Amino acid sequence: MAEEKTKVYELSHVTKIYENEGKKFTALKDVSLSVYEGEIFGIIGMSGAGKSTLVRTLNRLEEINEGTVSFYNDIIGDLKQKDLRKIRQSIAMIFQSFNLLNQKTVLENVALPLKIAGVSRAKRREKALEMLQVVGLEDKKDSYPARLSGGQKQRVAIARALAADPKVLLCDEATSALDPKITEEILELLQTINKTRNLTVIIITHEMSVVEKICDRVAIIDNGVVAEVGEVSEVFTNPKSDAAKRLVLPGQDEKNINPYDCSNQGAKVVRIVFDGFSAKEPVISTLVEDTGLKVNILSANTKSVGGKGYGQMIVELPKGEKEQETVLDFFEQRGIQILEVSA
Repeated sequence: MAEEKTKVYELSHVTKIYENEGKKFTALKDVSLSVYEGEIFGIIGMSGAGKSTLVRTLNRLEEINEGTVSFYNDIIGDLKQKDLRKIRQSIAMIFQSFNLLNQKTVLENVALPLKIAGVSRAKRREKALEMLQVVGLEDKKDSYPARLSGGQKQRVAIARALAADPKVLLCDEATSALDPKITEEILELLQTINKTRNLTVIIITHEMSVVEKICDRVAIIDNGVVAEVGEVSEVFTNPKSDAAKRLVLPGQDEKNINPYDCSNQGAKVVRIVFDGFSAKEPVISTLVEDTGLKVNILSANTKSVGGKGYGQMIVELPKGEKEQETVLDFFEQRGIQILEVSA
């Protein structure tokens, strides 16, 4: 029998409505989802989709209009301020803007939450140094934020978030201000922290590449509604909702119309998806060698999803029906998924 997972968060029919000058705006509508202990959970959506509002309901920075948000079975909307403050100590948060105090050193920034919690000077220094070691910045302890790069500032923010030994780390667009190389380093750090400390990580982002890199599961938010929830590899290889398709498929529009430039009008186009094993094989060149048939590659990319290499290609098949069947059989025999066949 499989071991039952511990739920960190359970959101049930959550609705959040903003009202301004008599006008109402529904930011979240009937949102239900669960986050489990020890996982990296992604929440992705375009700008204005409601994802930042959603993350603020997780520590009750936003009061909801309907539904419930539970944290380890405690409904946080029912808690008194004293109990809410206690729970918030278990929920750390990092942001796009780092939110460091420029007049304090790196060590003082990391130690700040411990100072607020009343931890002795010696113990908070010891803990802050330990956390700086975790993020690889112990040599910057006496520096000020102005002298740090963006990636270093985010590492300090992560160290500060970890100082109080939280159960959950909320990351609200934490890599949006960083270049791709530094983003990769920060994501690898978060992944390491998740594994070594069994820390539940929730990542809010508008970038599918961030989710694909480290998340176990993902919720796709579209206009305040959860459009799709699932394992990242499943959502990536077989997106079901229009919102997921727009995020996963380059150029995909809401009407599911083929956006690629084909060599022939009315050509048959397929998306082939392959896993980490088959992604290493020269599939297209092998196709040509084995069958003598060629396909027109309209789009291609490879990703790292949950530690495995995944790839996809949008290809235009040969004209003849028999030739098309031969190509599709070739892909199927190698365990390559064939999706979104269109003309």
